[in-house]
Amino acid sequence: MRSLKQQILILLLGSLVLLATSFLVVLGLYMKDRAIVAAIIKVKADLATCEEIINKTYPGPWSEQEGNLYKGNAKISLNNDLVDHLSSLTGDTVTLFLGDTRVATTIRGSNGERAIGTKVSDNVIQTVLKDGQTYVGAANVVGSWHQTGYVPLRAENGKIIGIFYAGISHAYEQEIITRSLITMAELGLGLTVLIALLTWFFLKKVIISPLHNIMLGTRDVATGDLTEKVKISGAKEIGELEDAFNQMVEQIQSLTEEINRVTSNNPVNGTEVKQTFTPGYMPMPSLNLVGNIGEAELPKGLHQATLGQIVQFLQANRRPLSAEEVAEGVKLTRVTVRRYLEFLEHSGALKSEQKYGTVGRPVKLFIPL
Repeated sequence: MRSLKQQILILLLGSLVLLATSFLVVLGLYMKDRAIVAAIIKVKADLATCEEIINKTYPGPWSEQEGNLYKGNAKISLNNDLVDHLSSLTGDTVTLFLGDTRVATTIRGSNGERAIGTKVSDNVIQTVLKDGQTYVGAANVVGSWHQTGYVPLRAENGKIIGIFYAGISHAYEQEIITRSLITMAELGLGLTVLIALLTWFFLKKVIISPLHNIMLGTRDVATGDLTEKVKISGAKEIGELEDAFNQMVEQIQSLTEEINRVTSNNPVNGTEVKQTFTPGYMPMPSLNLVGNIGEAELPKGLHQATLGQIVQFLQANRRPLSAEEVAEGVKLTRVTVRRYLEFLEHSGALKSEQKYGTVGRPVKLFIPL
């Protein structure tokens, strides 16, 4: 069965992962729509920019001469330098059509060659060549989808003789969206880890650690130690649990004192029963003799079962140990464990020495003999 700490950690991480995944999905859909809008705006701007550059570079009207496209006196058909220059300026694919046929283009076919002589799609023919309108939107360009813009090229008499095209590949759009999502995912992951750590430290301080202290206090009570009350800080409910626990300890103490008083004042089998406590502790040359100590020979508040538990831990770890290390090992409070260790030290089963570190207070270590 998983501990409360593990369950909280799993719930926390699961919630954050679900939240981050949902955020990326929503962000991806939003960015896809925004990318299409941005691509359309860019295509319109690039069409205007390229037309301005062409008009200044090659003054004069568009015309068809001997089956070739001309701008003024300049031949545009097979003018790869022009389309490559415009493409480098805008980052778009660029094409010039004579009628519905490509005569200069940066578009390449499956063989890697420029797609000279290929045709424009039918929906563009209707909108641009027949209706004389600008087409902006998605279109199939030599087998791949682009976000495109097509404008008619008119001769000096107003007749439509060709098309100018600029477009952005959908693959390029997807690449931009993917890179953006990866960047957002990296930032989101870092933020998620930071939030998880802060939340975990908060939960550990406010809930887990106080509950752990109450659990240690409960074990002390279970072993018969009624001298210590728990002192914790946390949420309101944790404080109420602390009060309830300490009230329970007080009630048990009162009940125990009443039982001892009644027992000591009433004779049993004609003999008065008296509590006897050894004023001095029995000398113990080693931990192995601790088991011979009876309950009545222990100081008030110490119990044989708890003493045996601590001695067993010390025998299994024959090295210098602090009260904190022993408390963690036997799952009791540090204050309770220290009282038993001092009893063993006074009895001769342990000795102690101070260990001084580079910073902080010295630590008292207990060494088995």
